[in-house]
Amino acid sequence: MAVPLRLLLTTDTVGGVWQYSIDLAGALAEHGVETVLVQLGPAPNDAQRAEAQAIPKVTFLETGLPLDWLSNGPAPVLAAGAEIGGLARLHGVDLVQLNMPTLGASADPGVPVLAVTHGCVSTWWQHGRPGLPLDPSFAWHRALTEQGLRAADRVVAPSAGYAQVVQDYYGLPVPPTVVHNGRAPLVTPQHEPAQDCVLTVGRLWDSVKGAELLDMVAGQLSVPFHAAGAATGPHGETVRLENLHLLGQLDSAALAKRLAARPVFVSAACFEPFGLAVLEAAAAGCALVLADIPVFRELWEGAALFVPPRDAIAYHAAIEQLIGDLALRRSLGDGAAERARRYTPTRMADAMLPLYRQLLAERAPAGKVAA
Repeated sequence: MAVPLRLLLTTDTVGGVWQYSIDLAGALAEHGVETVLVQLGPAPNDAQRAEAQAIPKVTFLETGLPLDWLSNGPAPVLAAGAEIGGLARLHGVDLVQLNMPTLGASADPGVPVLAVTHGCVSTWWQHGRPGLPLDPSFAWHRALTEQGLRAADRVVAPSAGYAQVVQDYYGLPVPPTVVHNGRAPLVTPQHEPAQDCVLTVGRLWDSVKGAELLDMVAGQLSVPFHAAGAATGPHGETVRLENLHLLGQLDSAALAKRLAARPVFVSAACFEPFGLAVLEAAAAGCALVLADIPVFRELWEGAALFVPPRDAIAYHAAIEQLIGDLALRRSLGDGAAERARRYTPTRMADAMLPLYRQLLAERAPAGKVAA
């Protein structure tokens, strides 16, 4: 009988990486993969802890090791990378998947390392502060990210658009391998769009998400525009929103209830490596109005209305068009739900497994990506 593959998978509880990791570990368990799920950053809440512990073949480790984007310098991140290497040895894993590539600058697990780049401060800055040089206080983060990417035996990105951004920005000799994220539907479309309303979901405090622009749009709409997500960031970032109906941060059950009404879903993000919130809305049969950026075109071409980023008038027109045309809203929502079937945890795991097996077969030395 074959020995099960053992994987160390890093995660954190703050953003989309948590859901990505939970869905991936669950789908891998169906293939017999044993996952050591290592949590970094703020402690999980009770629901998150129960969610992780309920997955078959998962050992959940709460470490509290620092997240790079919540750190003030490289030393804590380098120490965390070394600790991850030690945990890999302690638990006898066959390979390591880092969902925070900066850890790879110091991790030395003695087994192949695959780094998944879900986003980083430097590429965020490039899109959120176009034309401005990177703030010198983030130079260490850029350096550790590049070191981690080059030290990995394989780099993966969740979209071709973001893979190209990462290759160009960090000067990688080859682009990251593309494996689209997957998400199990929170709710499946069961009826006609039930309410004339609009929804956006995301980090409202994050300037690249476009909440201030959508707040302007909300003030001109004929229907309510709801916004779910945090309005205050971890470093005290805030955004002034006067017209959006703020829902706060919603758990999966509360979000599913909102999505079940099939509202028009809007994302004004000018930078997005993938966009799990869009996928959740699409799977629920919501008509999509999206910023016309390469990643959204890659994923949702033909299944959404696209508008120029930062164009409030265009967002208003697209939303009102859908509110006034139920047949179009239903057709786009059905098309989005159909497209969402491409992006499931099963497909994600089916794409990752061959990469794991290739790395194990090669027993690639650290630094192969940069060779």
